[in-house]
Formats: sequence, C-alpha cells, structure tokens
Amino acid sequence: QVQVVESGGGLVQAGDSLRLSCVASGRTGSGYHIGWFRQPPGKEREFVATINWSGDSPIYADSVKGRFTISRDNAKNTAYLQMNSLRSGDTAVYCCAASEAMRPLEAAKMGLMDYWGKGTLVTVSS
Repeated sequence: QVQVVESGGGLVQAGDSLRLSCVASGRTGSGYHIGWFRQPPGKEREFVATINWSGDSPIYADSVKGRFTISRDNAKNTAYLQMNSLRSGDTAVYCCAASEAMRPLEAAKMGLMDYWGKGTLVTVSS
C-alpha cells in the first residue's frame, strides 16, 4: 500500500502565501498521480489540483487557477502545493492523495484516487 502524509498548514492572513507538502511512501516505483483536495467548513470535499508522474499538464480547479501551483520532486517522493494570494474562502482541511498511473489524470477531478492522507488545516483570516 501507499501512504501519503501532508504538512505545512497553519493560520495566515488574507493575501499571504503558504506551501503544503505531501510525502509518499510504499510501492511508488511504478509511478503515480498526486492530487490535492480540500474540505471547507460545512461543505463537501472539492478538487484543487492534480499532477502526473512527469509533471506535465497539471490540472487546476477554476477557483484556484492563477493562484495555486502544484509540483513534485520525484527524487524526494514529495509533492507540493504553493498557495498565493490566499482568501478567506480558501480556509479548509487540505488533503493529499495518490492514484495509480493507469488512471486517467482527469479522474482526480471526481476524487477518484487510491490512497488518501489525513489532511492539514489551512485557516485564512480576513
């Protein structure tokens, strides 16, 4: 099995930046996709961004496009979510997830991932 662990959440003010990290371990040698998701207070989980093994053609939700950047360092088995120009609406528990590379990358938009982290809380104050 694959284990993913997120870190980097915290309390920031609107307009600030924050970077989240996601470390994967286990049977990752064959490659995998990484996705970031979030669950705001009182709402359902929603898709944020996803990236494939080679790092090309990342996909972003419209709500974060132009502000957030997803990336990965395969040598470190680590993926990142750089969040800029944060808004109060970005407040949520952010979860990292991994999927087998045979899944279409677009499947992440529907939350179709195989291994989920427990989440890290990001709070943006106005």
